[in-house]
Amino acid sequence: MIKKIIILGWMAMALSLAGAPTTAVQTKIIFATFAEQESDLARIHIMIESIQAFTGRFKDAPIWVYLTEGLLASESDLLEEVDSLGAEFRLGQAPEEATWFYLSRKVFASAQAEEEAERKADILAWLDVDTIFLQEPGEFLLPKGKSLGYRPVMHRNISPLYDESLDEFWKRAYENMSIPDSLVFPMVTVADGEKIRPYINAGCLIVRPERGLLRKWAETFPLLYKDPVLKEMCRQDERKRIFIHQVALSGALMKYLKRDEMLELSDRINYPLFFGEMFGAKKDFHDINGVVTIRYESFFSNPPPHWDKIIGGPLDRIAWLKGQFKTINKSPSP
Repeated sequence: MIKKIIILGWMAMALSLAGAPTTAVQTKIIFATFAEQESDLARIHIMIESIQAFTGRFKDAPIWVYLTEGLLASESDLLEEVDSLGAEFRLGQAPEEATWFYLSRKVFASAQAEEEAERKADILAWLDVDTIFLQEPGEFLLPKGKSLGYRPVMHRNISPLYDESLDEFWKRAYENMSIPDSLVFPMVTVADGEKIRPYINAGCLIVRPERGLLRKWAETFPLLYKDPVLKEMCRQDERKRIFIHQVALSGALMKYLKRDEMLELSDRINYPLFFGEMFGAKKDFHDINGVVTIRYESFFSNPPPHWDKIIGGPLDRIAWLKGQFKTINKSPSP
């Protein structure tokens, strides 16, 4: 039976914990993620196995898994399996009007996680379910004065290039979020090396919980999804509907965080294994030597035979990955 379930509402983020007594020493780090469908649980299982196998001093860190109400109430065997690894399940909730937009639920789940992590951990690592650790993530322990560790997006996607004029979508988004040009700085995409405006990967966010950055993300997002003009633009362009949550993230971080509080993590973090095969890329992503965390999107839902023979890296890690992905394909595909 699943024992560790904590029910939290997204409106509870507004409750202050200022008067709450401190009963335990803060942990260094909490890992947290969000599952929207059953196949996500199979991926989370692998993430947790990797944390416990390869993260060194962080191998016993708390792991929080936020779930939709339907998934939490399901009778999936995968829930039992993830629970058996020591994860805590928590109900993630989002405003109903936001849920037409893809990936919107994880915005509010991240804010809940941050609220809960405050005064419990120095660092919250908010990660997408397809994250796998291959080494101890020492970079996650942010240096003094840094409140955010991030990676740029893989592709430019809907982002404007740094040197080009904003289109009507981005103009309106910046206006709604009150983002002046003075806050804009260049960022380089991971897969293609293009110079773009700030557009931050929402699948790997390392934050100091007391700084409230993920809560600012949740506060900023309605400025975009409630705008009927932007919603119509999203209706006409599916990519905007998918990634508008990431626009809100980038806006919130530019507005509420000083540039010198941001740390761009090294390319050893959030390494997009087999990205070229899935989406195309100018750079090669087949070498896991020195890599700390990988992302694999949908690659292992239907991988080609002998995929393990075309990547380089420590043989024990490649063998471990091969063993894990013998089982994930028995689970429902995303």
